[in-house]
Amino acid sequence: MSGPVPGATPGTPAAPTAADPPFTPTPAAAFATSAVPSSPDLRLAGAPISWGVCEVPGWGPMLPTDTVLGEMAELGLTATESGPPGYLPDDPTVLKGVLAGHGLTLVGSFAALVLHERDRVAQSAAAAERTAALIAAAGGEVLVLAAATGLDGYDARPELSGAQWRCLIEAAEEVARIAGGYGLRTTLHPHVGTHVETSTEVERFLDDSTLPLCLDTGHLLIGGTDPLDLVRRHPDRIGHVHLKDVHADTAALVRSGALTYADAVGRGIYRPLGEGDVPVAEIVATLRAAGYRDWYVLEQDTRLTDDPDDANLPRHDTARSLAHLRGI
Repeated sequence: MSGPVPGATPGTPAAPTAADPPFTPTPAAAFATSAVPSSPDLRLAGAPISWGVCEVPGWGPMLPTDTVLGEMAELGLTATESGPPGYLPDDPTVLKGVLAGHGLTLVGSFAALVLHERDRVAQSAAAAERTAALIAAAGGEVLVLAAATGLDGYDARPELSGAQWRCLIEAAEEVARIAGGYGLRTTLHPHVGTHVETSTEVERFLDDSTLPLCLDTGHLLIGGTDPLDLVRRHPDRIGHVHLKDVHADTAALVRSGALTYADAVGRGIYRPLGEGDVPVAEIVATLRAAGYRDWYVLEQDTRLTDDPDDANLPRHDTARSLAHLRGI
């Protein structure tokens, strides 16, 4: 989640529940480079959203670039997605230099584009071309596409007509063609608050489009898709992975409309890998057995508050996620 989709209603983080382990500051020694699993077929990357860096106005405080990239490097990560527009430099030479200063390279970028409205397809295609050109020139590999509603935030979405769905499919293929011209892969990211969210929509997209999916284990579960079952049935359609873990009970509240997505993130719907209800180990094992060798991005949507202690949480939670991956 890091693309040009403006606006969301800020949520108020809830008090910790009994299910949430208390936060204990982690010793600096725990963030050595050995934290990253060394398996050559497990290509791990970070994402600024795991540090609370988001395009949605009112989302919360955003940590400085050097802090975010520096902490990724301290944890042993060597690559990252780009984050929202404007967070990292939009000049590819400068971007490569900033990342290289922290020992990082670019994986790619998330782009939430309106695909279902004929009169906006040209605008979205132009945005896709700008993004693809930047990713390619900066050394990235993948454009992660989401079917934006055109509304503010991720808390509401209108139903599409049949003609609008067909437009979405055609426009997604055009984005993939544009990105392919720059040597990039394009994957479609099922995402809460977009037009490919629910299990029905995910299956319909797989039937109607040739694009592979970004397997976001959190957004899929929140939308009603079992991510492990999806991998087992369609291993050949997985082109990119965002690893998340989720509290299933909170996800059910979002799915039912009882809780907005923004509020759910503020309440801690996402947990370090291995501490929620997503079968992360089984998913990774199934992907590896199927021959998947592309990126696994640790990409946990996070909202920070003005509490100074919050600045420590992203590094702490990412370290716990890496420890879980190291044990599988």
